[in-house]
Amino acid sequence: MRTRPTFIVAVCLAVAGFVAGCGSKARPISTEERSEQANSSAPAKAPEAAPPAADTRPVVVTFGDSLTQGVEGKSYPAFLQDLLNEEGYRYRVDNQGVSGDTTADGLARIESVIVVKPALVVLEFGGNDGLRGVPIENTRANLDGMLARLTAAKIPSVLAGITLPPNYGPDYVKPFTAIFPDLARKYHVRYMPFLLIHVFDKPGLMRADGIHPTEPGNRIVAKDVFDLIEPSLKKAG
Repeated sequence: MRTRPTFIVAVCLAVAGFVAGCGSKARPISTEERSEQANSSAPAKAPEAAPPAADTRPVVVTFGDSLTQGVEGKSYPAFLQDLLNEEGYRYRVDNQGVSGDTTADGLARIESVIVVKPALVVLEFGGNDGLRGVPIENTRANLDGMLARLTAAKIPSVLAGITLPPNYGPDYVKPFTAIFPDLARKYHVRYMPFLLIHVFDKPGLMRADGIHPTEPGNRIVAKDVFDLIEPSLKKAG
């Protein structure tokens, strides 16, 4: 039986087209097309969380040694923050107490306080000077230098005084204790004669070292400091 030429030609053309189609290369995908494909297939990103709002409250800096920093439990500046919040005062307490600091150390880092531009500074130094027997004139000069720098920067301050045990002798204790009222008068700042006045001789309010308050003691110290600074504070709103 003879195959018709027309049928043979059609079959050949079909086979040739199939082979050509299988052997041809796919069209290259452009960079833009790849990007569109990736974006269309990638899962949608969750919206980024907004950054926390800046804390714009005026700052109260508590500047001192371990009595300010705190030894264990809640420090007096932390309790002071609680009191400010409870009493309707919109301030943020910045605890810049450093354990072991002397008045010389405080004078060396006073700029760290000034740069904050605080609304008020609670200045507490001197205990470590007394325990180490630093000459009275050195302690006085260092405290004077800190108050002078704060005054020049127009930063209000209050002074938390320190005293020493009687066994240090009256020739040292009396002039040491007199530093604080003398400087308070010179710079016209409010002061308290002794930061630990209501806790130093109370069982359970002082640690075994007889130097640092316990957490309940710090709560009382904070109330005393609050009473000292309240006349300088402004109510929220």
